[in-house]
Amino acid sequence: MDIEGYWSAVFRQDADAIRRFFHSTAFVNWHNTNEHFTVEEFIRANCDYPGKWDGKVEKIVTADDCTVTAARVFEKGGKLSFHVVSFFRIAEGKIASIDEYWGDDGEPPRWRQDKNIGTKITD
Repeated sequence: MDIEGYWSAVFRQDADAIRRFFHSTAFVNWHNTNEHFTVEEFIRANCDYPGKWDGKVEKIVTADDCTVTAARVFEKGGKLSFHVVSFFRIAEGKIASIDEYWGDDGEPPRWRQDKNIGTKITD
């Protein structure tokens, strides 16, 4: 399974390329918003999302039939940025399911800044 190729297709919002990575009966769960998608619904949600996007896969871990990725997805020329952790179940070289957890990128909340705890991971 070419996980980097999958993410490249997602970042480009290339429906035909994304579709080729999935089993026809696959599904995607977005746990933050309690949504369950068929492959075609997931492709619509991804490709119809407003704006142009790019991203970077920051980490890939594979064990048995599970691949976990951490990726940063950001709006080209815009301010929106997200991190997503995705748990892929792979069967016969294709995606059988994905469980994803999305989070908005941003500054630490004021209460943690006021406590002067933590430091930046990157500048």
